[in-house]
Amino acid sequence: MAPVETTAVTVEEAMRAQRAEGPATVLAIGTATPDNCVSQADYADYYFRVTKSEHLVDLRKKFKRMCK
Repeated sequence: MAPVETTAVTVEEAMRAQRAEGPATVLAIGTATPDNCVSQADYADYYFRVTKSEHLVDLRKKFKRMCK
C-alpha cells in the first residue's frame, strides 16, 4: 500500500475556498427573492383568503390599515 500524503490546510485557506469572490458575491444576493411574493398592499386580502377568515370583515379592515 502506498503511503498517503497529507497537507495541512489553514483555517483561512478553508474559509477562502468556501466563499465567492468578485461579482458572484453581489449576484448571490438577488437570488434569494422567492417566486411567491405578495405586495404589502395586497397582503391583508391574501392572508385572510389563505386562512379562510374572509368572514372577519372588521378585523380585515383593521389589518389593511396596519399594512399601509
